[in-house]
Amino acid sequence: MPVLVMKFGGTSVATLDRIKRAAKRVGVEVAKGYDVIVIVSAMSGETNKLVGFVNETSPLFDAREYDAVVSSGENVTAGLMALTLQEMDVPARSWQGWQVPVKTTSAHSSARIEEIPTDNIMRKFAEGMKVAVVAGFQGISPEGRITTLGRGGSDTTAVAFAAAFGAERCDIYTDVDGVYTTDPRICDKARKLDRIAFEEMLELASLGAKVLQTRSVELAMRYKVKLRVLSSFEEQSDDAGTLVCDEEDIMESNVVAGVAYSRDEAKMTLVSVADRPGIAAAIFTPLSEAGVNVDMIVQNISEEGRTDMTFSCPTDQVKRAEKAMSDAKDAGKINFHDIVADTGVAKVSVVGIGMRSHTGVAAKMFQVLAKEGVNIKIITTSEIKISVLIDRKYMELAVQALHDAFELEKAG
Repeated sequence: MPVLVMKFGGTSVATLDRIKRAAKRVGVEVAKGYDVIVIVSAMSGETNKLVGFVNETSPLFDAREYDAVVSSGENVTAGLMALTLQEMDVPARSWQGWQVPVKTTSAHSSARIEEIPTDNIMRKFAEGMKVAVVAGFQGISPEGRITTLGRGGSDTTAVAFAAAFGAERCDIYTDVDGVYTTDPRICDKARKLDRIAFEEMLELASLGAKVLQTRSVELAMRYKVKLRVLSSFEEQSDDAGTLVCDEEDIMESNVVAGVAYSRDEAKMTLVSVADRPGIAAAIFTPLSEAGVNVDMIVQNISEEGRTDMTFSCPTDQVKRAEKAMSDAKDAGKINFHDIVADTGVAKVSVVGIGMRSHTGVAAKMFQVLAKEGVNIKIITTSEIKISVLIDRKYMELAVQALHDAFELEKAG
């Protein structure tokens, strides 16, 4: 039988009624002749509650026990989903990560999947089981301990299973009905895309679009897994949702596929740094070791052997960045006059594979922002994206203006 992977996020399994609705969707696919692997998240809000319990019990917790606690939410959902399917006379059973087994690295709370052997589940399919309900977000380390994959890890679990089992498709059910040209809550002209290329989705996910976890898109691109993003709460047709696929599978597309934004950005500037060979390494190595996720970098023109170095990072990492820089200065590794943090900025990006073969996208973007009176603080580009850092108060205006300028409400 062909295999289909279906993943249900926390909002899709938040109550027993929603689990029943999800189970009915699974039943429809079983009736079409599929053997189905269902990946489930914890019920909405459950993981946060469990994380709270751990922090309250032990602020400096043992990461192994943290994983043992927070992975339990998915186990509950998997068991309830299997029971619901059994009540519908669909042969199903639940699987925890260690039973598959989902083999991972030992990095607790941020483990990576290394291997998913297919033997155990395929043997049960051969014996008549129609649905394997697998607890997402979790696996087992080489030491035999439960591990978790980090936030959004159930998306990654689903894509990894689709790759391992050669699934026909991987359907991700969530609380939105697909991938949009931008956030519909900000721009009422946002249009749902029928298809989007892996590379575009990867950029949008990494730039702030929260539809799919970045690692899941990376995996799908590497293993050519067809991903479909659908709503759990709407009736489905065969062409529902958005298909994330190879560039070759998209006939026509706009030059720009979407506008993404990230609200929680900070701009940090080291004022008057000695301008010498190796200074960038001396700054960014300590930041990396401190776990600061640096994104955009600008070095100002040098004057009298001194320069300013500016970079962006998430707002919740500012304190960590300041400490890393102060420690490096105290250790004599770098010398700077001051460190200035601006936490009132946002990142806005335009993304599209069509930018490879079309010129003038950057010029148009900058003209649009200038016309709206939006000042650009930092610019970074890649082959298929242009990102700018601007004052946060102009973020929604910038997103709407760019969406209009590139006519994203129209199909390609």
